[in-house]
Amino acid sequence: MPSPVRPGLVVSPALTIPRAELRERFSRSSGPGGQGVNTTDSRVELTWDVGRSAVLSDAQRGRLVARLGDRLVDGALTVVASEHREQRRNRDAAGRRLAALVADALAPPPRTRRPTRATRASHERRLTAKKQRSTTKRQRSSRPGRED
Repeated sequence: MPSPVRPGLVVSPALTIPRAELRERFSRSSGPGGQGVNTTDSRVELTWDVGRSAVLSDAQRGRLVARLGDRLVDGALTVVASEHREQRRNRDAAGRRLAALVADALAPPPRTRRPTRATRASHERRLTAKKQRSTTKRQRSSRPGRED
């Protein structure tokens, strides 16, 4: 049965990377595979040129470059998959990995924490507990009849 034609790599409902922008390279994997490990090119390198991609807006490109800058080589993001024996499964794993990386990098930054003050009641509860603890310890040390 032939595999279904995939228009591209779906990163999010709003972003799909066209297959034409993805480059796949195959090589021999160093992982498990028995005798086949020396004869099959099952390791997959999936590369996407972020700098030249037509599907990204300038804001998205800037965010990707800022967050993935250490992973980009000449503006291209490369993901490697070699954990499976079959090339097809490694291709799928590399695609999932690339999509997850891009989705995480494009996610908006979390909201900044707005510091709050402790309530008067919680402040009083904390001080009351400290006084009780202090009293307990003071009473332990001044028990009559104890010799240290």
